[in-house]
Parts: sequence; C-alpha cells; structure tokens
Amino acid sequence: MCGRFTLTAGLGEIMRRFLIAEAEQVEHEPRYNIAPTQRVPVVVGLPGGERRLMMFRWGLIPHWARTPSIGQRMINARRETLLEKPAFRSLVPRRRCIIPADGYYEWKVLSDKRKQPYRIVPGDGRLAGLAGLWDRWVSPEGETVDSFTIITTEAVGPVASIHDRMPVILRPEAESVWLDADLRDSVAAVEMLVPHAETLSFYAVSTLVNSPRNDVPQCIEPVGDSGE
Repeated sequence: MCGRFTLTAGLGEIMRRFLIAEAEQVEHEPRYNIAPTQRVPVVVGLPGGERRLMMFRWGLIPHWARTPSIGQRMINARRETLLEKPAFRSLVPRRRCIIPADGYYEWKVLSDKRKQPYRIVPGDGRLAGLAGLWDRWVSPEGETVDSFTIITTEAVGPVASIHDRMPVILRPEAESVWLDADLRDSVAAVEMLVPHAETLSFYAVSTLVNSPRNDVPQCIEPVGDSGE
C-alpha cells in the first residue's frame, strides 16, 4: 500500500524532469505529506508524444460512480489484478499516468506494537515517476473531477522489511512507453510494471506524518534509525 508521499520539488524542476512543455492550471508548492483526496500534479501523455502536467485528486473515482466517496477506497491499484478489476481494466489501455514523487511513507510495526513511520526515497536523489491510472468523473451538477490511483506491486529488496507492498516506480526508459497514447495493448502495458527497488533507501521519520494536517519540512527530517 502507498498511503502518503512527498513532492518537495518545485514546479520548474518537475517540468524539466518529465519533459513537460505545458502545465494546465497547475498550482504547486513543495509538499511534505500528501494524503488521499488531495490534489497533486500528475503527468499524462497526449497523441504525438506530447506530455501535459495536470492537477488530479488522489483516489480514483470511476466515471460510472454514483458519488465521489468511492475514491477514498481506491487510492491504490494492485498490479496483479489490474486487468481483472472493472474500475481499472478499461483504463490500462487509454488512461495511464505518472505521479511525480521524491519519496513515500510506510509504517513498520515494531515489537512493542508501535508503528514507526519511514520515508522511502530514490537513492540517486532523482524525482521518481510512480505508475498510475486516471479517470474523469462528472457529477449530476456537471462538476468535472479528474482523479488517479497509484499502482502497487510486491515489495522487493530492503524496503520489503518495512511493508510487503510498494508503489511501481517506472524505470526512466519505461516512462515514455507508459505515457504513449498510441499503446493500447493492456498486457504489454502491465508487463512494464516490474518491481524496481534497487536504488531505494529509507530512514525513520517523526510521527508528525501520522496526521495529514502536518505538511511541513519537519515531516521528512530523519529521527535516528535508517536503512538502505
């Protein structure tokens, strides 16, 4: 599961990293504790290879949903069942996206039953691209909501000691293919979603991150225990 993440980079850095020429009404400040239902920058691919940065709500609301509340239960999509779940299988060939992130949080249950939060980050310091799916929901009143889910997979490498799931981090060479609007082969798309944790490191952080109200730099500061 991936229930919180960080995006401390500025808008310009995000656009350079993901080769984006156009941002559609994007308002972004550094984020230290992003939580479900919040709006964040997401990269989508357009015909011809163009990319666009848009603001999407975290928690997928399928276009057929009666109410947006379903999104709170659809913040993640398991890679293993993408082509089985009705909410996701129709999106794989046509509505793939990338969520920029420079870290995510997971909680490890300690021997005394306390939960210690860890921040997991790319070891090379680069912005990561998390694989996602998105959809557009229109309310009965005509309000449009674009939303997304983060695809997860079985955790591998050292991070598996913290949690058994992890977000799919796309390799840089796979990002263009994942965003290719002309790629309609669902099986080929899912085959790109392989666990990628060789360059990840992690460290313990304050329980400040337990509350989504706390979105401050102190959330990402190390508190002692760390790992690689």
